[in-house]
Amino acid sequence: MSLNDRIKRLTAIDKAHIWHPFTQMKEWVDGDPLIITEARDCFIKDIRGRWYLDGVSSLWVNILGHRKKEIDYAISAQLAKAAHTTLLGLAGETSTELAGRLAALMEKSFGPFLEAHDKGRRLARVFYSDNGSTAVEVGLKMAFQYWLHKGEKGKSLFVSLENGYHGDTIGAVSVGGVQMFHDVFKPLLFETLKVPSPYCYRCPLALKHPGCGLSCTGPLEDIFKTRGHEIAAFVLEPMVQAAGGMIISPPGYLKKVRGLCDRYGILMVADEVATGFGRTGRMFACEHEGVVPDILCLSKGITGGYMPLAVTITNDEIYGAFLGGYGELKTFFHGHSYTGNPLASSAALAVLEVFEKEKVIEGLAPKADLMGKRLELISGHCRAGHAQRLGLMGRIELVADKSLGTPYPWEEKMGWKVALRALEKGLFIRPLGNVIVLMPPLSISLEDLDRMMKIIHSSIREAAGP
Repeated sequence: MSLNDRIKRLTAIDKAHIWHPFTQMKEWVDGDPLIITEARDCFIKDIRGRWYLDGVSSLWVNILGHRKKEIDYAISAQLAKAAHTTLLGLAGETSTELAGRLAALMEKSFGPFLEAHDKGRRLARVFYSDNGSTAVEVGLKMAFQYWLHKGEKGKSLFVSLENGYHGDTIGAVSVGGVQMFHDVFKPLLFETLKVPSPYCYRCPLALKHPGCGLSCTGPLEDIFKTRGHEIAAFVLEPMVQAAGGMIISPPGYLKKVRGLCDRYGILMVADEVATGFGRTGRMFACEHEGVVPDILCLSKGITGGYMPLAVTITNDEIYGAFLGGYGELKTFFHGHSYTGNPLASSAALAVLEVFEKEKVIEGLAPKADLMGKRLELISGHCRAGHAQRLGLMGRIELVADKSLGTPYPWEEKMGWKVALRALEKGLFIRPLGNVIVLMPPLSISLEDLDRMMKIIHSSIREAAGP
C-alpha cells in the first residue's frame, strides 16, 4: 500500500469512528488529521516523516521525553513476569515497592514542613487508581467518609475555586470551575461552593493594588466562618490552575489557604495531577510555600507518559478513621480492575529512579530562567496581554486590546491560529482558548526550549499582527 493510500485509509477510519476528546467533531471531520506514527526524545513524527517538537509533552504526561530507555526496559522486564494481578485480596511486588518509594518521597518533600507532633499528618498511605479524575474522585470520597467515621455527618460539602479543573468524572466535575467545560453537566452534579480563583490579571482589585494577592482568600474565609461545620474539604490545584488557563497564584496564597483550613477544621485536598513531578520547579507545587495537604492527588507524569496510573496519598489520621471490625463497615468501598497495575507501577519506579539519577529537579533552573527571559520578550508584543511562568509551566494570554486587557472573541480562535502557525514551523502546541500553554518535557534541552519559545513568538506576530 502506498503512503498516500495509507493516509487516506487511516483518515477515513478516524473520521468514521473516532470521537476525539475536547474536540468539535464537525470541524475535525472537515479537515485532515495529523497522524503520529513515532516519538523520540522531545519530538513526535507524523506519517509523512516530518518531526515536530512536542511542546505540550503529549498533554503534560511525557515529562522525561518519549522512549526513555530506562522506562522501556522496566516495562519490558515486568512484562516478562506479569502484566497484571489484582490488589483485591492480593499484594503485588511492584505496586508494593512503588508505595514504599512514594512514601519515602513524601517524607523527603513534605517532612521538613512538619513538626514532631505532626506525625499523624505525614503523607504515607497510598491508594492506587488510573488517572487524574479518579485520583480526585477517590480524594473526595475519602474526605466525606472520614468525617462520617468521625461522627461529623453534617460535613458533606466541598469548596473549590472558579477556573479549577479536576477531571471529567461526575465528582471531579462537581468541584470543577471551568464554565465552558462544566456548565452543560450541572443537572448531574452535587452541590459545591465556589470561591474566586487568585487570577490577578483578571482581578480589578489586583490591577489597582498590585501584590494584594492575599485578599483573594477573603471570600474563602467568609464561607469557612459561616459554613465550616458543613464543609468536608477545600479542593484546589496548588500554585497553578492548569486547564483553567495556567493561572499562577500570587505568593503567599497557598500558605494562607492551608492556615484557614487548619483554623476551621477543614481538610485540604491538593490536586497535583498537572503540577506534580517537577513541573513547577519543585517536585510538588505545595513545596513552594511549605504546605502539607491532607490528601494529595497525583497522576500524569508519574509514569512518564507511558501507562495510566494515579495515586491518592493521605495521612495516618485519615487512614485510621477507616479501621474497624468487619461488621462495622468502615471499609473504603472504592477500587477498579487495574488498581496497582504492575506494568504501570514498574514505569513509575523507573521514573523515580531517573529523577534521582539524573537530578532532574536540580537541572530545571537554567531552563526555567531561559523560558522566563523569552517570556519577557514576548510580553512586549501588543497582543500578549499576560505572560508568566512557574518552573516549566507557562502561559501567554492573547488579547485584542492590551491597554484594556480585552480578550479576543472565543469564535476568533486566536489561540488556535497561533498553534497552526507553530505547527507549520515544526512545533506542536495546544492552546486553552486564547491562552498559549507552555508545557515542554522537563528533559528538553536548552537549545530546543529556545527554539520552541522563538517559534511561539514569531507565530504570535504572524497570527495576531506585529
